[in-house]
Amino acid sequence: MRTPLFLISLALSSAACAPGGDETGQPIAGPENPRAPASPKAPDALNADAVQAFTFDDQEQRDGGTREFSYSWPREVARIEPLAVQLDKERTSALTTQRREWEQSLVDFPGDCVSCKSRGYEKEWQVVADLPGYLSLSANLYEYTGGAHGIYGKQSLVWDKERARSLAGIELFNSPVALENALGARLCEALDRARERKRGMAVDRSSGGAFNDCPGLDEASLLIGSSNGQTFDRIGVYFGPYVAGAYAEGDYELNFPVTGSVLDAVKPEYASAFSVKR
Repeated sequence: MRTPLFLISLALSSAACAPGGDETGQPIAGPENPRAPASPKAPDALNADAVQAFTFDDQEQRDGGTREFSYSWPREVARIEPLAVQLDKERTSALTTQRREWEQSLVDFPGDCVSCKSRGYEKEWQVVADLPGYLSLSANLYEYTGGAHGIYGKQSLVWDKERARSLAGIELFNSPVALENALGARLCEALDRARERKRGMAVDRSSGGAFNDCPGLDEASLLIGSSNGQTFDRIGVYFGPYVAGAYAEGDYELNFPVTGSVLDAVKPEYASAFSVKR
């Protein structure tokens, strides 16, 4: 029985999570291929509740190599036709790239190098917050392209229902630096506490160590959450492997409430979508 590749990333990612509330490691949330299904169709407005989540799996084994591919999104995405079409285009592109690279690996490595001829890709979109005007998503991603291990991480996407467009979480803010300034010392202090729990020793940011500095938000994925179902009042800062620590150390996810200073960093056109967390 095939072990889902994403379980590997979940096992590693969960190691970064620590118990507690805000400012802890608790997650906020979730060439053309003839066998790929057609793009998802728009749901009938009268039958929206019948729309189902979308899952696509594709695997091959040949000449000692294995290729595994999985892509999924929840029913909340399936209800929004342009968003489902956008993600389906991404799925098709990722599958096309993987198939092409895998076929080339079978040619380049005719021997018994299993790791050279194996490929894996798994992307699972999950709902972070479904608000009247916005749908906030996070994607758990795992990709293996040969070698000792794959890479995993998270991506963010916020769908603006009124404007019918998607943005990365950080794009709701004036700039990564503006949000860093709004969070102030809390960002680096929360990261240091999380790293100290894993490492069993204090983090000295002045030591010059490769993973002792405090990364900027331009190296993070920003997950936008809500505790009230009406406005965004929580943000999650996700640092993947190799960003805030070595690969073996895992990833880091830190949660922060929206404060007045954070509100000041939001772009004016999105200010009404946010509120201070009560």
